[in-house]
Amino acid sequence: MDLGPLRKTYRGDAEAFEEQHLASRDPIQQFGVWFEEAVGCPDIGEANAMCLATCTRDGKPSARMVLLKGFGQDGFRFFTNHESRKGKELDANPFASLVFYWEPLNRQVRIEGSVKRLPEEESERYFHSRPKSSQIGAVVSRQSTVIPDREYLRKRNAELEERYREAAVPKPAYWGGYILQPDVVEFWQGQTNRLHDRIVFRRLRDGSAPLGDMTHRGEGEWVFERFAP
Repeated sequence: MDLGPLRKTYRGDAEAFEEQHLASRDPIQQFGVWFEEAVGCPDIGEANAMCLATCTRDGKPSARMVLLKGFGQDGFRFFTNHESRKGKELDANPFASLVFYWEPLNRQVRIEGSVKRLPEEESERYFHSRPKSSQIGAVVSRQSTVIPDREYLRKRNAELEERYREAAVPKPAYWGGYILQPDVVEFWQGQTNRLHDRIVFRRLRDGSAPLGDMTHRGEGEWVFERFAP
């Protein structure tokens, strides 16, 4: 199937995203501004939906959509099954990339960094804040394992609904949260002529290192540059 003719009109040059349009020179705060705009856009169903890419120790990647459940200066939080494919890959290779794509706004944000598990107390607290059906679903599903059919899930779900009808659902030991601590955050905005805007923040671990002519100081340890599209 030839998909060459599939083309979309993005923004024009008058709407370019330039350095003076940054709401903050702190990428976490800048992300917050774009995120709020995405949340407020009626054409975006789940602004917190993101692609999480992980990799095995020997370099074989995998990716899937998950939901962002919090962010701040310490990083970006999400929750999942530790025994799933992504959980095992994060244990073996604790680095990942996130991508948010907000198509109606012609924007995406890419975030790269190291990942670690959240404290058990935080995972426990979030688990019990979820709807009870979601708590039971986490117990029913041993994520990424082979099962005979969907009926297996229905039966197991019904059993646990009955068991926990009047009782709290215990958080499984294999379920919990992660936090990605960013080293790179890229803000991308599409242009119809494909001269897209890319402003990339990176964490400068050595604050005494000299900056290039096209590198700008951000807040704290951050610097930022414009990349060619």
